[in-house]
Amino acid sequence: MVKAIRVYEYGGIEVMKWEDVELGEPKSGEIKVKNKAIGVNHTDVYARRGAAESFNVPLPFTPGCEAAGVVTAVGPGVTTCKVGDMVALAAGWHTPAYAEEMVLSADRVVAVPPSIDPIVAAAAIFKGLTAEVLVRRCFKVGPGHTILFHAAAGGVGSLACQWANALGATVIGTVSTKEKAVLAKEDGCHHVIIHKEENFVDRVMEITSGKGVDVVYDSVGKDTFRGSLACLKVRGYMVAFGMASGEHEPLRFIQAAQKSIYYTAVTTYSYIVQREELLAASKEVFSNIENGALRVRLYQTYPLSQVAQAHLDMESRKSTGSIVLVADA
Repeated sequence: MVKAIRVYEYGGIEVMKWEDVELGEPKSGEIKVKNKAIGVNHTDVYARRGAAESFNVPLPFTPGCEAAGVVTAVGPGVTTCKVGDMVALAAGWHTPAYAEEMVLSADRVVAVPPSIDPIVAAAAIFKGLTAEVLVRRCFKVGPGHTILFHAAAGGVGSLACQWANALGATVIGTVSTKEKAVLAKEDGCHHVIIHKEENFVDRVMEITSGKGVDVVYDSVGKDTFRGSLACLKVRGYMVAFGMASGEHEPLRFIQAAQKSIYYTAVTTYSYIVQREELLAASKEVFSNIENGALRVRLYQTYPLSQVAQAHLDMESRKSTGSIVLVADA
């Protein structure tokens, strides 16, 4: 028996139960991993609230899509890793990462370089892959581009803003507090807007001399969607990749047609489907961490059993950077 978080009904943090679960041995193509650290993501919050149902995940389930740990057993046919390897997981709704140990497909893990601590790997693998998808695939950021990134001091925002800066873009970030503004500046934002103190649309237009930005990255959703559209230049790109404040209103034809904008609602999984894509993207993430181009900002670590507090910190937008659960604390 191992300990894991189980969700039997959708709802608030109280639906997450800390209990014993029976863990079988890996079947063909599977491995067993003893988790060292588990990343906390808004995806986990969405799943707990009910989004897991839309992805056909039956109740009860164990949340979690990001972790790092040691391989303790391999099933028949596994050749990509061996017992004792340190691996990182960034997968979809069906991955039970909020657990001391887990059994999963070997195709969904990647090797962690020896120079990278498991806590850093768990904090960065899913968020780093998301950042890679955003700045290298949804819209290929480069010199001369101006981008707007909401929640710039969050786990994904911290990495994506650093990455976009390194690629030569002018980076505008929005945050909620002066303290977060300092962090966003450190993470590569050339301009930081505290949205509680000033209208971000007006400020973006001032910064861009009325032209607007090439691309907006919006994981906030309902509270920022209309304003994000207003910040776009003609033929700009709107990339929606979350809904922290709730799902945004439907995009009407006239809204898109006025500026001939491009709209993409994206999940990391939709861009990293094949193992070759996962290997290439994760290699880029880890290489950038190793060479110092990306610095992983860790907000807080909690024992896995205290996941409720971690979710509270994330939902209240109190956190900056990444939150990590330590499985053996």
